[in-house]
Order: sequence, then C-alpha cells, then structure tokens
Amino acid sequence: MNRCQKCKKGCGLNLEDINTERSLIIIKPDGVQKRVAGKIISRFEEASLDIEQMKMMEIDKELAKKHYRDHAEKDFFSILLKYICSGPVIVMIVSGPGAVKKARELMGPTDPGKAPPGTIRGDFGRDITVNVVHGSDSPESAEREIGLFFGRV
Repeated sequence: MNRCQKCKKGCGLNLEDINTERSLIIIKPDGVQKRVAGKIISRFEEASLDIEQMKMMEIDKELAKKHYRDHAEKDFFSILLKYICSGPVIVMIVSGPGAVKKARELMGPTDPGKAPPGTIRGDFGRDITVNVVHGSDSPESAEREIGLFFGRV
C-alpha cells in the first residue's frame, strides 16, 4: 500500500496526484482556421497529458484583456487582443505530472521562427503573434487562467 506523503498513512491518495499539475491550453484562431486542432490535441494526449475539460468558444475583448493583463503596457497589446478575438478558439485544461513544463516543451518557443520542427509552433505557427497555441507559463498562471475560462474547477 502506498503511504500518503501528507498523512503518512494508507489514506488512498494516489502519490501521482500529488505531482499532478494543470495547464490551460488555447488553440488560437489560426489553429482552428487551419484545421489543425485535432493534430494539436493529439500531441497533448500522446504526451500522456489528460484532457480534463475542453470547449470551443469565442473570446470577447473583456476576457482577452483579463487573460493578457501582463501585456497591457506592451506595444503589441492591441494587436494581440484583435487576433485572439478574431475567431473561434478551443480552450482546454490538460493535467498530469509536470503538465506546465511538458505542455511548453510540446508547444516550443513563442516565436515559431525559433521553434524547432516537431513542436506545435514550429510545425503550425506563422509568427510571434499568430503562433497557433497558448499554454500557461507556470502552475500559478494556470490556475488563474483556468478560473477565467472555466470558473473554479
């Protein structure tokens, strides 16, 4: 019987659950328009990440401002808002051990020009803004972003 690291007893808590993280993934408008969403989703599944929830939606300007609040003072903010609001997106929560790091490795660098082939952005991205996918950059950001798009889950 596995002993829980928290209570040191056999409480039934799976030790893998302790290391499980969640990340918010957004397949951006260009990914949906290019019809590569299924290929992108498969990459997360093939990397043994679980899809906890998923939905297609359109992001309005208010939600986009909240989501990208850390970029509000940057020159590209208005372009970023216009782009993310330009069409349907697929938003999902993925989870698993090291989910944030694993998802970021699958996506590759933000700039598709610097992303190696075999990464999502390297294979499907166009430029630093139109880069097909978003993923949380830390477990803390993931929880904030998940709250914005899915509420408390």
